[in-house]
Amino acid sequence: MCTRVNSSTQITAVSPAHAAGAAAVTVTTSGGTSNPLSYIYLSAPTLASLAPAQGPTHAGTVITLTGSNLTTTTGVHFGTTPVSFTVASPTQITAVAPAGPAGPVAVTATTPADTSNGLPYTRIDAPAI
Repeated sequence: MCTRVNSSTQITAVSPAHAAGAAAVTVTTSGGTSNPLSYIYLSAPTLASLAPAQGPTHAGTVITLTGSNLTTTTGVHFGTTPVSFTVASPTQITAVAPAGPAGPVAVTATTPADTSNGLPYTRIDAPAI
């Protein structure tokens, strides 16, 4: 593990790979070992489906993202565009699709652990008469 002493009261450490869940963290110096503190390893988010998976080119369609490890979601993006969202459960998020050109755009969810796989949301032009 890589550690750096920042000051007499702070260090920076890079955590090793670990399965999702809690792990005890201690610091050992010539004076002894600290009390353990809990560090939580998170699993990366995964998206399985979008409903609906297509909609109009204008903004406002509410989309339900279904997947896993979504509880700690900090952002939802349609391509590079961040959108408003609500975490409904560990497996569902609702988000509001932004306006954009016709065609597919990848939808992703970001948590402190990572960014999910992208799923396509397809914007469809209104019919011309």
